[in-house]
Amino acid sequence: MASPSSSIAAILVSTGLFLMGNGLIGTLTPLRAHLDGFSDIAVGTLGTWYFAGFVLGCFTGPPLLSRVGHIRAFAVAAALVAMSVLILPIWVTPLAWFTARGITGFSLAILYMAIESWLNDRATNETRGQILSLYVAVNLSALLLGQWLLLLGEPQSFELFSIGAMLYCLCLVPMGLTRLPPPALRPALHIDLARIFRVAPVGAAGCVTTGLANGAFWALAPLYGQSLGFSVREIALFMSVFIAGGALIQWPLGRISDGMDRRWMIAATCTAASVCGLVLGVLGWLLVGMPVIFYSITFVLGAAMLPLYSLAIAHANDRLPRAEFVEVSAGLLMINAAASIPGPLLASFVIATAGPNSLFLYTAIVHAGMAFYAFTRIRLKEPARLETRENFTPLPQGSPAGLPLDPRGPTQETLL
Repeated sequence: MASPSSSIAAILVSTGLFLMGNGLIGTLTPLRAHLDGFSDIAVGTLGTWYFAGFVLGCFTGPPLLSRVGHIRAFAVAAALVAMSVLILPIWVTPLAWFTARGITGFSLAILYMAIESWLNDRATNETRGQILSLYVAVNLSALLLGQWLLLLGEPQSFELFSIGAMLYCLCLVPMGLTRLPPPALRPALHIDLARIFRVAPVGAAGCVTTGLANGAFWALAPLYGQSLGFSVREIALFMSVFIAGGALIQWPLGRISDGMDRRWMIAATCTAASVCGLVLGVLGWLLVGMPVIFYSITFVLGAAMLPLYSLAIAHANDRLPRAEFVEVSAGLLMINAAASIPGPLLASFVIATAGPNSLFLYTAIVHAGMAFYAFTRIRLKEPARLETRENFTPLPQGSPAGLPLDPRGPTQETLL
């Protein structure tokens, strides 16, 4: 009998390839835009268009997958995202780049949906945890490796964009050659966002916070590195340390939260993220001369910011019936993606007014507001009973992902 990893190897290889491209292009785009004279607000707007495209892809993906199937939808989306990346070094104008980033976000939403719903279809009650763990490992490892692909060329040239486009094209190969049967076509999910906000307000607010803060970070953090005089290698290291902090803390942090009111963990991580953001915002220019301290704070910042999405989803599931897990996860994803649209634009206005260091003052304020809200809700409402809760499972949120796998439900519902 095939192991879970061997049965989904082609899907995971495709995932790793396109996420390596995503890690590279996500950091390269703001770097190149700044070098080509884009204003801080224009660079932030690039992130806004990306997330707007992603939200549109979340609406368009399910009917597309239902109509043409997973492999064809994946192939179309991969071709579109490769095309959108190759446009960037050819037409270096804000309007062309806004459009291209919107197409990238739209296409990546469909790629995530095809991958994650297919993995969910292949999972059983006995293998869901293993498959999800593998998927999370591939997500974070590929994003981290993508940062170091920046060293293969100069940001001012076309080579790095071509490498990113090649990775998006290569992800078609394992998916196109796999002998795995695609998921059966199923009706689209019904998502009730109002009920999620009403029943699990801290979970919903956590997804809003992640969108506002993390969306801004991914779009503008390379700009911050440039403002400090970092080389391309140092920017890659800065982004990698941040990702590594989130990757290493996800599992232990989640397991600790299983035995307590998760709102305390949400409040604690947001408080830590706020403190780290305040330190980097005020003293970042000084701490660069002390690399051990600077990167240690960056690591803690990643460990505080990146798990919030997983904790928010876990808390929402504590308060809602198990049978609604897939719909709730899809709804929280939509909330997160929608909040990511204004995040980069708001942060870019802050940076244009107060300088690059203020990116972290912005994230500090957002996380401080979330911490205050979580503490307020703890005083107002009792926690979910431990005996009715499910164990935590880490979910990837390096950049907005598709519908998370259901590691616990009794059925094998998919996105479609």
